[in-house]
Amino acid sequence: MPTLFQKIIAREIPANIEFEDEDCIVIHDIEPQAPVHLLIIPKVLIPRVGESEAFEPELLGRLLQKAQMLKAKLNLSKGFRLVINNGEEGGETVPHLHIHLLAGRPLTWPPG
Repeated sequence: MPTLFQKIIAREIPANIEFEDEDCIVIHDIEPQAPVHLLIIPKVLIPRVGESEAFEPELLGRLLQKAQMLKAKLNLSKGFRLVINNGEEGGETVPHLHIHLLAGRPLTWPPG
């Protein structure tokens, strides 16, 4: 069964798309935790970062480069946070690796 993100990539489910290229799609989170809350989602299905042997290491690097590009595009000069959840206790709700980019307000630590 396709994941929610696979359905978004296939345009079976609508999403607010910020950016897309051959590697990934970047969408606005439907339950934002900050004024800017984007999801950087690889188009290739990778269930979770804990199963990183399932993909080329270079792909994760390219996804991080997308965050750098989004920083410039959205003028996030005051900073941002990147988060990857892994597993149920790690807060993962969709079994498809994705990077949360949060910005637009002071972010505290620990994130909790």
